[in-house]
Amino acid sequence: MVTTEIADKIKRLEEKYAAMGQDLSSYLDGLLYADYLTYWDYIQLDVLLNLQHPRTPIPDENIFIIYHQITELYFKLTLQAIEQVCQAPELTADLFKTQLKRINNYFRNLINSFEIMVDGMDKQQFLQFRMALLPASGFQSGQFRKIEICSTGLVNLVYEPQREELKGKGLSEVLDRIYWRSGATELATGKKTLTLRQFEEKYMRDFLFLAERYQENNMQLRYKQLPPEVQEEVMPLLKEYDLNINVRWPLMHYKSAVRYLNRKPEDIAATGGTNWQQYLPPRHKRIVFFPEIWTAEELDNWGKLAFE
Repeated sequence: MVTTEIADKIKRLEEKYAAMGQDLSSYLDGLLYADYLTYWDYIQLDVLLNLQHPRTPIPDENIFIIYHQITELYFKLTLQAIEQVCQAPELTADLFKTQLKRINNYFRNLINSFEIMVDGMDKQQFLQFRMALLPASGFQSGQFRKIEICSTGLVNLVYEPQREELKGKGLSEVLDRIYWRSGATELATGKKTLTLRQFEEKYMRDFLFLAERYQENNMQLRYKQLPPEVQEEVMPLLKEYDLNINVRWPLMHYKSAVRYLNRKPEDIAATGGTNWQQYLPPRHKRIVFFPEIWTAEELDNWGKLAFE
């Protein structure tokens, strides 16, 4: 028996497919032969579980791979949320708050789960398999750099002493001085590491395109476009966003590096490595997406506010 509700849905479907020049009957025939959707097919489970390809037989390398894959998926969700804020034709307080809460939840999960990396791997196993991965590095996460570029004016991603001279310069010139480029140079010679050269070759054109696209509608500018009363309302969420990405997340990496990679600067220089002890701590680079929402004292103590 066809109920009134079902008849109404059939009529709406006919209208939908007619608007596309399609015949509803053909689609109904297809439904008769289509299999039911399964969980494993929908999320491509077999593909997902076969995306890990360790370079060594050391068991804990799988932990390292899977955690970084999870991280990149959270970054993808973050970029999707940023896109909805920055490209919205009409930005409302509800939209801004909803997406900020999502982003903060993503990073909160990442930060809280970093113990998987800090304490969840055997140190000796890590040091063994890590040498087989050179010159690859988490530094080369293009998605994380895209989150930075979409979050603030590009000049805010340059070390403070250099910002004044870059005011009024083109995006390409500012991008050439972005802070992380100095984080992958050899400590002894100042030359770019292979890690950095690979990264720039793959992503710099994309980064410039993104910087141009978000020059007038990044997260910082979208916040400034809100009415004052709404700015006040979203400020706590925005502060958490800033702290999560620029303080708490780098501190987790620093904690992990201290556990697994801690060496004297002279030893790092001798091996052609980078001085991550200076690059990773937030208080050294002091990158802030929304400087206008912090007091001078808070900015002076940047990096010490991590879990307040």
